[in-house]
Amino acid sequence: QVPRLCPPRRAQPSDMSNKFVGQRDNLEDLCKRRFFYRPAFDIYGGTAGFYTYGPPGCAVKNNLIALWRKHFVIEESLMEVEDTNIMPHPVLKASGHVDRFSDFMVKDVKDANRFFRADKLLEDHMDVMMAAKGVTEDQRAEYEKVKNSADAYSREDLHAALVKYGVKSPETKNDLTEPYEFNLMFPTPIGPSGLVQGYLRPETAQGIFLNYPFCYEQNGGQMPFGVAQIGKAFRNEIAPRQGLLRQREFTQAEIEFFCRPGDKPHPKFVTVADLELQLFASPQQLAAQPAQKRRLGDAVKEGLIANETLGYFIGRTYLLAIRAGILGEHIRFRQHLPTEMAHYAQDCWDMEVELSHGWVECVGIADRSAYDLTSHAKATGKDLSAREKLAEPVTETVFTLNKKATAMIGKDFKRDAKAVQCHLDGLSAQELAALSDKAKEGASVEVEVDGRAFTLTSAHLDGKLESRTVHERTFVPNVVEPSFGIDRLLTAIYEHAYYVRAAGGDEDEGGKSGTGPARAVLRLTPEVAPYKCIICPLDARVTAAYGPVLARLRERLSTLGIQYKTDESGASVGKRYARNDELGIPFGITVDFDTLSEQTPGLVDTVTLRERDSTDQLRVPVSEVCDAIQKVCAGNQSWEGLCKVYPSQEQAKEGGAAAAASGSSSTAGYLKQHQVEKLLNAAVNDAVEKRPDDPIKFIADQLLALPRS
Repeated sequence: QVPRLCPPRRAQPSDMSNKFVGQRDNLEDLCKRRFFYRPAFDIYGGTAGFYTYGPPGCAVKNNLIALWRKHFVIEESLMEVEDTNIMPHPVLKASGHVDRFSDFMVKDVKDANRFFRADKLLEDHMDVMMAAKGVTEDQRAEYEKVKNSADAYSREDLHAALVKYGVKSPETKNDLTEPYEFNLMFPTPIGPSGLVQGYLRPETAQGIFLNYPFCYEQNGGQMPFGVAQIGKAFRNEIAPRQGLLRQREFTQAEIEFFCRPGDKPHPKFVTVADLELQLFASPQQLAAQPAQKRRLGDAVKEGLIANETLGYFIGRTYLLAIRAGILGEHIRFRQHLPTEMAHYAQDCWDMEVELSHGWVECVGIADRSAYDLTSHAKATGKDLSAREKLAEPVTETVFTLNKKATAMIGKDFKRDAKAVQCHLDGLSAQELAALSDKAKEGASVEVEVDGRAFTLTSAHLDGKLESRTVHERTFVPNVVEPSFGIDRLLTAIYEHAYYVRAAGGDEDEGGKSGTGPARAVLRLTPEVAPYKCIICPLDARVTAAYGPVLARLRERLSTLGIQYKTDESGASVGKRYARNDELGIPFGITVDFDTLSEQTPGLVDTVTLRERDSTDQLRVPVSEVCDAIQKVCAGNQSWEGLCKVYPSQEQAKEGGAAAAASGSSSTAGYLKQHQVEKLLNAAVNDAVEKRPDDPIKFIADQLLALPRS
């Protein structure tokens, strides 16, 4: 088996899931209408499984990737590589994708153009049977168990289940063929002759494994370390559907964390150990029981999660999802079933998010042991091991083949010699000695290498046991792999962010609700929102005069790297707020007459700053508003914190006296009124010029010497 992001799994929807279902059509309409994304090649009628991201969607996706990089690459000190989208046949043959990267497909026996993914068809049928009237609890548990196990079934198990439950072709109700394998990779010839076989890569992970030795060298030969890659992956899905969830071209962000085999402790696990997560362990799935809320540290300590490194990345994945705006109560981690897990994998968990389509896998987190590096080492004959010096030398027993035996292997097995030698090198000293003894007794020895049998004689196995002093340990690193489906995470973000503001939600320039219709809102977090703010002149009269203010705002926003839009249309400011709320823009800057008029000295050169979700408005100086937005977007300040610094729109309009009486006067205004910044800067500059031995005392004396009124 080749673990990968699987198509969405379905579950009995909860009340919230029903809410997601109810708003799905409206959300999809919004995403298409505002061009977050839409089917690719749309003017040609489109092709299933391909989507184009428009300006706001592209911005959200890039912001999510930037957040992912900050959360993992920067905060975890990972390295990053960028490998090719096309890979030659030998690479994907060694990784197992050529032989085993397949789904089971069935066809309508009377219409060969109707084909379906067998496990999804069975899962959908189980949903129908569970929803049928008169179903008993025992039957419901049986159907739930079948649904949970469907994508781990063998071809024979799938066929038996389809026959047992009478699954037919959905539209025609005709019988179905027996399941058969369909490889999901896109083949492509390389070069003008077309004789070199290649494939569009089905995952980004293999490019990391191929470059492991160079990254290991970059890391100074130290363990552990992680390598990340973000890029496109391609899978020829049998029946792509459900929007961004099942595409044929999609974006992956993967980490391969190389570590020593064994217990795999992680020094930072303590930072996530107290997280309480919904864990859907294998026993609960097989018993048709719900997920359980568990402390992450306890789950690792009890062995439910295999090791600290795997647990650490589970915790960090959850924190990223929350930070990106996915609702924590709709996140669970599902453990792979024993029949679902690859033979070499130690443990695998998927982060699933509850959406309108049920529980959808968005991230896979697997302990892949040393499978990938071992496979590529065998295929290439390259040394992909790691070495570390031992604190104290140790004596160990080894079995060493003599030079004649090694030469005989090369002579007799020719191009297969490398694979045979690698197999023998992987045996323990005792195992190799036992084979040699058996061969010396006159019996031929047969070994299996990559599914092929090779016969060895005593000449091939001539060697001896000997002791040697070892000063360093050599091992093939194990790998813990978090694999993120960026497009699926985007779907989760959109579904969890969408809501409809009640009728009467239009606002006037003071932020008061009017009588407008219900409006859709995307409650995107500032970090992933496509634009952080919108700049609006109050009306056309302001538009004609606010050029200098707009120039100052543009320059400062650009300097701070803040994405923004301007909206100078003739619609009311309330309607402009509403249509930008649809884009998920968290803040609005409104320039009005008070900003420009010298007749309102308390408000001149200030603007209105509106927050999307509360619709509250503050009055902020032009010189400070961009920095205030930047602090909130960077997580260094909250909106509630800004409300304590700046007066509300109403307080500002009422004047400084009312604001002071309410205890909410502008901090900036207070400091300006008393010339604090000016006097403090003067004292500091004086200290820099005179260089006193004690500059703090000098500055304090300078301030104390100032005349007081």
